[in-house]
Amino acid sequence: MRRTLRRHGVLIAGSAAVVATAGGALTMTQPALGEALGVPSATATPHLSGTDLDRAQAAATISTARTVVRDANAGTDTSRLEHRIASLSDYTSLSGSALTERIASTVDTTQDVAQASADQDHADAQAAAAREAAAKRAADAAAAAEAAAERAAAERAAAEAQARVNTPAGARAAAAALASSQYGWGSDQFQCLDSLWTKESGWDYRAVNANGGATGIPQALPGSKMASIAADWQTNAATQVVWGLQYIKGSYGTPCSAWSHSQAVNWY
Repeated sequence: MRRTLRRHGVLIAGSAAVVATAGGALTMTQPALGEALGVPSATATPHLSGTDLDRAQAAATISTARTVVRDANAGTDTSRLEHRIASLSDYTSLSGSALTERIASTVDTTQDVAQASADQDHADAQAAAAREAAAKRAADAAAAAEAAAERAAAERAAAEAQARVNTPAGARAAAAALASSQYGWGSDQFQCLDSLWTKESGWDYRAVNANGGATGIPQALPGSKMASIAADWQTNAATQVVWGLQYIKGSYGTPCSAWSHSQAVNWY
C-alpha cells in the first residue's frame, strides 16, 4: 500500500498524511483526517490503520484534487479530474484495493491538471507580454508617425511662408509689419521705404548690382554683411529685410531720411 501510493505521489510520513501535487502539497494531520471521517481524536496524533487509513488518504486526495480544480487556469480542462473526484467520493464503501487504485489515478490526474494549469498560466503570461509589447510598438510607431507628420507640416508651412515672403508683395508686407512693430514707423515712413527699395532692387531678393556687386532687396555691399542676421541671406527675403531695416535705423534714423539721401546722391 505504501509503496503503491509513494509511486503515485502520495506520501504517508510519520503520523501525517501528505498528498503531493505538481504545484505543491496539501498536508493533513491525522487528527484532521479523523475529524473529516468522523473518527474521534482523543490525542493530537491518533493512530489510523487499515480501512481508516485508506479512507483518510482518500479524503486528503479528494481535498487536494478539489483545490487544484478550484484554482486551475480557466483555459485548463478539469473534467477528467472532476470525474476522478466523483469516482472516489464514495470511498467509505470501497474496498482497500479499489481505494488504492482510485487514489493513485486521482493523484496522477491531479498532477496532470496542476501541471497543465501552470503551463497555461505561463502561456497566458507570455501572450499578455507579447500583446503588451506589440501595443507598445504600435504606440511608439504611431507617435513617431505623428511627430514626423508634424515636422513635415511645419516644414511645409515654413517653406510656404518663405515662398510668400520671397515675392515682392510678400517682402513689402514683411517690411511694413517689421517697420511698425520693431521701429514704430508708420505708413508715411513705409512709403519712403517702398520708394527706396523699389529704386534699389524692385524688392527682388535675388537682385545684384552688376557695377558694384550690391546684393538683395536693400542692396547690401557686400551682400555677405547680411549674414549677421542669418546664414540664409542669399535665399530669404525676410533676412534681407531685417538687415536692411537695421541698416537704415543705424545709418539714417528713418526710411524717409535714407530716401532723401538717395535722391540727393543716388545711393544710401
